[in-house]
Amino acid sequence: MSASSPFDPRQAEAGRTPTLAVLVGIFMVSVTPFVAGLVQGQTEGWGRDLLYAVATAALLFNVWRGSVWAWRLTVGMCMLAGLVIFVVGMLAGSVAWQGWIVSGAGLVFLLLGTALVGTAVIRAFLDSRWEARQRAMRRKA
Repeated sequence: MSASSPFDPRQAEAGRTPTLAVLVGIFMVSVTPFVAGLVQGQTEGWGRDLLYAVATAALLFNVWRGSVWAWRLTVGMCMLAGLVIFVVGMLAGSVAWQGWIVSGAGLVFLLLGTALVGTAVIRAFLDSRWEARQRAMRRKA
């Protein structure tokens, strides 16, 4: 692990399950509108939505593999999407109660993105993955 990391390398293995849970949670919240639309019989734009789901899975898989750029992009998108979804849900909540559910989804995005940054065992696990990936890349060169 790099010397600049404030996270304890002994916590890395304990972070495997929470990291997987957060990444799966992000994926599930991302694809829920698509799946809900399919269940309701709304098939318009399913190709685009399927492409988004595959791209999201690829991005989260790269986070799991130890890509720092994928982690940064995921955290940034969770924060931006969470904030936008929360505000849109609050505005819709003034008209219909379903807007509060949308606001809840925005909060879930914000919480999951924050967990990738602020949970010590998750960061320790990701730091260990980043270090292993850097070592592998150095060996190839």
